Amino acid sequence: MRVFRGYSRPVPAPVVLAIGNFDGVHLGHAALVKRLAQVAEARQLAPMVLTFEPHPREFFAPDSAPARLTTLREKLELLGECGARQAMICPFNAAFAALSADAFVEQVLVRGCQVRHLIIGDDFRFGRGRTGDFAFLEEAGKRFGFTVEAMGSVMLDGERVSSSAVRQALVAGNMEHAARLLGRPYIIDGQVSHGQKLGRQIGFATANLRIKHNPLPMTGVFAVEVSGLGDTPLPGVANLGVRPTVGGTRPLLEVHLFDFDRDIYGAHISVRFVHKLRDEQRFPNIDALKAQIAADAVAARAFFEL
Repeated sequence: MRVFRGYSRPVPAPVVLAIGNFDGVHLGHAALVKRLAQVAEARQLAPMVLTFEPHPREFFAPDSAPARLTTLREKLELLGECGARQAMICPFNAAFAALSADAFVEQVLVRGCQVRHLIIGDDFRFGRGRTGDFAFLEEAGKRFGFTVEAMGSVMLDGERVSSSAVRQALVAGNMEHAARLLGRPYIIDGQVSHGQKLGRQIGFATANLRIKHNPLPMTGVFAVEVSGLGDTPLPGVANLGVRPTVGGTRPLLEVHLFDFDRDIYGAHISVRFVHKLRDEQRFPNIDALKAQIAADAVAARAFFEL
């Protein structure tokens, strides 16, 4: 995927464009990008997505913004898998937030993106005071030479697929429902880094990933599958949280892979959360923690029927 940071310099050629936050890249987002790719192929133009960094709610209300489901890298990778070939990342700062709806259309869509056809979600609003909407874009398209369409919501068993619904499923520990909404298991990517080596000392060596999601979308102990270390995903058990028993304060993802003994420091892996085993908790001592980790490993092996 080709990535453009900011809109001050125009993209090299006209595009079909989809706009959104795309947090989580769930089934609704996937349907929108699939439609984007179809229209782009028919018009022989590049399919491009426009997204924002940070999430607008993080800019306007950082203390109450929802937990991110995906990092920027994860989002772009998933959008690429859905069919996007280019992405423009608009920095959501004070200057961007102050753009009027007219300025957004002229500066971002027309000059920056050279848009020829625009696809938006049914609830998309833009511009200072959120004054821009579908009708505004249709009128602007007549003036600047682009067409617009809105995608309806994707429904799953009577429930609207949304990032909020995914967050609710994750918080509830219902990984299976989260996977249905996403169209795949929930994933966190990261680079394996050195840790305290505590897991190795107690017989459960772990691959440690520093987490950029803050706040975390969920915490707990999970049965997981890890991609990036071979041709097939590897099963394991993982703790996502702050590790209260050992005085941890920063979010960390620790993954113990079953029947695996390789040096993988520096590797970039994807961890798929397929089933929640329990909540994260504080134990009175390391021996109690070790006993629980052993029980968690047995439970995860049973889940995978190993």
